[in-house]
Amino acid sequence: MINNYDDFIRELHQAGFSVGTGGNDEGVFGLLKFGWDEEPLETSIRWHTGEPDTDPWVWRMRVLSERDDIAYSKVFFRKSGYVTKEWYPYFLAARRGGYAFDEAYADGIISYNAKRIYEAIIEHGSLPAHELKSYAGFTRKNKAGFDSALTELQMRMYLTLCGERQKLSAKGELYGWPSSLFCTTERFWGEEVFEKASRIGAKEAEEKITGQVYKLNPSADMRKVARFIAG
Repeated sequence: MINNYDDFIRELHQAGFSVGTGGNDEGVFGLLKFGWDEEPLETSIRWHTGEPDTDPWVWRMRVLSERDDIAYSKVFFRKSGYVTKEWYPYFLAARRGGYAFDEAYADGIISYNAKRIYEAIIEHGSLPAHELKSYAGFTRKNKAGFDSALTELQMRMYLTLCGERQKLSAKGELYGWPSSLFCTTERFWGEEVFEKASRIGAKEAEEKITGQVYKLNPSADMRKVARFIAG
């Protein structure tokens, strides 16, 4: 039973990964299986209260601001998910297969829209979503193309969330909701994770993750598990 943030962190480290923010584990595995308005009475969890210890919506950013061993981004089924530092190399090996970004683009694995976004991040280091859209040359008319390409880069594990940043008006005043901040996965993790990933073959990674999924959920759907791993 997960009643608070510490419970969640402990269970996440034991699992290694989890589909994200509640309500649907996609037939694979999710630690937060209750939806926003359907929490079992016996748990203290309550969504969207703003309470840092019991609101899973707050935990998304807590793991990024307070820890260096958990990533959170759109990594499973084009939706959010968590992956620990221990398991990230296996997903890198399975998703990227040793491809550097330029190689993936040259082979048609990465779209042109994704390339524009990635190059903007490389130039600036990290960018909040609203600025990233502008720097990458997207307008309101091609919002769908931007959103799709940004998700593509997260699913391929070339970009990840690294926090959030408050928007500033032309007068320098804070306004609106904070904007998701993105950086490369290399910048987020550093060399250690990528060195480990380079020593893992794609098949080995798939087998390792598959074994862990069925340990966590023996009734997981085989086809969905394959999608969960491959992205």
